Amino acid sequence: MGRFLRKLPARVRPGNEGSLDGGLATVEDPAGMASEAYRVLRANLLHALTDPSPRAILVTSPGPGEGKSTVCANLGVVLSQAGKRTLVVDCNLQGPHLHEIFGTHNSRGLSDALASEGDPGELFQEPLRNLKLMTAGSVPHNPSELLETQGFADFLDRSRRDFDHVLIDSSSVLSGSSPPRTSAEPIVLAARADGVLLVLNAGRAREGTLRHAVRAIGAVGGNVVGTVLNDA
Repeated sequence: MGRFLRKLPARVRPGNEGSLDGGLATVEDPAGMASEAYRVLRANLLHALTDPSPRAILVTSPGPGEGKSTVCANLGVVLSQAGKRTLVVDCNLQGPHLHEIFGTHNSRGLSDALASEGDPGELFQEPLRNLKLMTAGSVPHNPSELLETQGFADFLDRSRRDFDHVLIDSSSVLSGSSPPRTSAEPIVLAARADGVLLVLNAGRAREGTLRHAVRAIGAVGGNVVGTVLNDA
């Protein structure tokens, strides 16, 4: 299931996935314990990525509410603070959170660009130096189909060329429904990304759901490069 990359302190935990309770700790308190934890995560992740070429990394979790969007956003910030040209993409098309974490709008975004076959780059926002954000945009009725289009593949290829790092936020592998079901979107993204970072919440993680997530990702050739324990 990939190497263990970092244990994040409890203060990193968001009150809920879209809130600013602990959201951008790397901006609000750059000298704090949480920011240092993210810098260690950055170093460990870069060490784990042996391929020197630009990498597109999917950040997801076995189940909902484990803090993956907060981890994705803060990892993007510390990469940009290190001078890396970083793109953070919200591919959680049915339940986006990154625009809330960064305090930006989501009037138009990735889904709108893909549906209209326009240039997604025209919709980039730049909340911080060296960091571009592509929000999710309008909620589509066919999110997994949009992510399987040639337009999205072309967008990802172009982003690999234009940025040092591309971080992709998605929905969790297992839905929050009862009984839980495997979500199509993160599986589609795992097949297209260069690696997968799994975020686990210490209070929620279960061995069965973790193994299910790893198997589902592996079934499409996804590469789990590491795991992060959040809310320890």
